[in-house]
Parts: sequence; C-alpha cells; structure tokens
Amino acid sequence: MNPELYLADLEAKPAALAALAESLDAADPFQSLPRNVERVLFLGMGSSRYAAGVAALRLRAAGIDAYAEYASAAASYPASRGTLVVPISATGGSRETLDAVARYAGTEVFMAALTNDPGSAIGEPADLVVPLLAGEERGGVACRTFQHTLALLLALRSHLVGAGRELDVAALVRRAAEATADLLDRRDEWLPVALELLDGPHGVYAIAPAERLSSAEQSALMVREGPRRPADACETGDWSHVDVYLTKTLDYRALVFPGSRYDEQAMDWVRERGSTVLAVGADLKGAAASIRYRHDDDADVALLTETLVAELVAAHWWSARS
Repeated sequence: MNPELYLADLEAKPAALAALAESLDAADPFQSLPRNVERVLFLGMGSSRYAAGVAALRLRAAGIDAYAEYASAAASYPASRGTLVVPISATGGSRETLDAVARYAGTEVFMAALTNDPGSAIGEPADLVVPLLAGEERGGVACRTFQHTLALLLALRSHLVGAGRELDVAALVRRAAEATADLLDRRDEWLPVALELLDGPHGVYAIAPAERLSSAEQSALMVREGPRRPADACETGDWSHVDVYLTKTLDYRALVFPGSRYDEQAMDWVRERGSTVLAVGADLKGAAASIRYRHDDDADVALLTETLVAELVAAHWWSARS
C-alpha cells in the first residue's frame, strides 16, 4: 500500500469511468444471464459487500428477491434453479468469497462473478465473468474498483428489471465521470476545509441514507485503511437510535451524505449539541460547510461519486502520516 500511488489511482477515476461507459455502450455485460432468474444472492466482503448491499435494496424495490450476504457466513440460500449467485472480489482472490463460491460450484445455480482480474480464481467455477475494467490499483486500495462495482451492479439491475424500467447506465457513468472530475479539479477550494472540519480527536463518522449506505461505509473504510484513523458508518434514520449518544460525550465530526427523509431529525441533535457536520452534495441547515459538485442533484451520480471526498481526505492524512 502506497499513499502517493493511491492518490494517483483517485486522479485516474474520470478516465477509467469514461472507458467503462464506452464498454457499456458497446454491449450488455449481463446479456448471457438466464431468463428465469428468481433470486439474486450477492457474496462479498468489505467494499464489495458495501456495493452489493445497496444493489440488493434496489433490486428488492423493483420486486426482485435479492440479498447481499457476508461471504464469511457459514451458510446462506441453498443452491436452487432460478438463483443467480454473484460473487464479487476486486482481486478475485478474497479467501472468504472463494470459500462461499465453492458451496455453489457445480450446482444448478447460475454464477456471474464480478472481478477486476478475469483470470483469477473466482472466475474458474463461474458461468459468466464480468470484468470491472477499473485498471490496476497500484496504491493497493479498492477505490476505482468500488466505483465500478456499483456501476456494474446498476447495469445488472437494469438488465433484470426489463424494458421500460431500465436505466441508461452508460450515460450515468459519464455524468459520474464529470462529477468526479469536477471534485478533483476544484479540490484546492474544498479539501482544506474538509481536512480542518473532520480532523478531530475522536475520529470520523460517516452518515448516509439506506439507498446510499455504501457511501458512508466506504468513506469510513478509507479513513481506517490508509491513515489508520478511527471511523465508522451509520444509516441516517438509524443514527438517531444508535449513534446520537456519541454527540454528548465526543468531539463528534460527521461526514454527511444528504438525501434521507430523516436528515433534519439527525441535524436537530447536531445543532443542539454543537457537533461538527460536513455535508457533501447538498446544503444542510446547521452544517459547518457543504461540498457541492456537478450533477450532485442526481442520487445515482451521488452514489458513484461522493466517496471521493473521504478518499481524498484519507489520501492527504495517509501521506502526512507516512
């Protein structure tokens, strides 16, 4: 792991997204899936599971039975016809995911593996291997692969929901590339403020709505993985039930991704207790500052883009620590 190469990986995001959009325009990566998919089971760990969690929620909202499982779980849905198993591993070598895949190898399920290394072990038992097309992450941290996983899982949803309800994912990815480039190009304007507001003695707390919970989870992971600082994630509505207590005793620094109907409920407590909030993608009453970017009024663009704020903060802290 290398902080300078990690920063370079982040700076390469717009170009990688543009290439992914071209690939999605050229062909549907899931066109060879069977037509009788009745259930979707995602398997993964870390960033892969974060992305799968929001994808499963969107599939359920569309009426498709879907679940994102910890690959380390001892058991999950039994193998059955009509089940689509989607193991996700950027490297293709996550031990827990490979162990989970082994339970379904040779059964009647259809397996479609997502990986950034199509020749890796995860592809061996798969009926379909979908490349993430994120390029080599030389910094050793899953950042572009996380973003591409989300995009491809949106493409899977579009494939499964059928004509009339599908999303133009290639166009979405291009907007996310523009949004990402905008944040990168203007970082000298907003990054110093973010670094100051989030640099507290008790860590960073990332908060996001259920539909984009992966943004909070990935943001917290980036702060832990590179600079090795304490960080945690919470869903906005759940925050008032599980994390609000910390605002009374800690120098609470929150990175908030607005968009939940419960934003104001959380901010009531924040204002009352004088906690520090940095909002990303929208303005929040009581926030110390807000970071805006191109297309941030599109929730799908936000899903693919907003973690870059925490990733760049983490890159700075990591470099300083090194």
